Amino acid sequence: MFNKNLVVTLILLVFMSGCATTKAPITGRTQIMLISPAQETSMGEKSYKDVLSKSKLSKDKKQIDMVNRVGKKIAKVAEKLYQVNYNWEFNVIQSKQLNAWCMPGGKVAVYTGIFKAIENEDQLAVVMSHEIAHALARHGAERMSMAQISSIGQALGSMAMNSYSPKYTKVFNVAYGLGSQYGVMMPYGRQQETEADTIGLYLMRDANYDLSEAVKLWKNMKKLSGPSQPEFLSTHPSTDRRIEDIQKTITLIK
Repeated sequence: MFNKNLVVTLILLVFMSGCATTKAPITGRTQIMLISPAQETSMGEKSYKDVLSKSKLSKDKKQIDMVNRVGKKIAKVAEKLYQVNYNWEFNVIQSKQLNAWCMPGGKVAVYTGIFKAIENEDQLAVVMSHEIAHALARHGAERMSMAQISSIGQALGSMAMNSYSPKYTKVFNVAYGLGSQYGVMMPYGRQQETEADTIGLYLMRDANYDLSEAVKLWKNMKKLSGPSQPEFLSTHPSTDRRIEDIQKTITLIK
């Protein structure tokens, strides 16, 4: 006879055996990881190549040189203080977006649109330190791990609900999905963004950049971004909260 309780127990045992915990740099926050650094780096390199192959790279020598200069300076700090051994790469992508990102393994892209908010090299360092901080803290792998945990939780809950009250299984799945998205994943995303701001400021400080430019940059970003949606509907903190938290961190670490 099919024993659903046994199946659930076996799934949980397999899941728990694959879990690993790490500590985020600087903050010391405990992280659950289901993905190894090697897997994460491999996925990051593939995604980076895919994006570059579909993007138009900037030919603006001034911007390209600045991005490489700042990136290498921050990367040197990351390697020295956090013992990472990334195959760093820095590219500038032609796009109107106010954006930049860093794939696992040190693959960085800066969009030309963000230079509308950047007034100097220190402000570019704010952006790049933040993105590199995401890679150092393995936020990508952590997000994927949390998504896997959420999926497993939904599958187990759906199985249990189907056993006792099949007609409510669909309702459970909808409620679980909304609760997971707005109650877990989005707050988790905001926490990672704040953590990347904090780690990024330490990187900036140790690379001898002016920390006060972080506040100026985010004020520029606020002017250019226009109205934003309520914080609880976003994976990012509100700009005002971000500026406040950055100011507190600067006061702490100067």
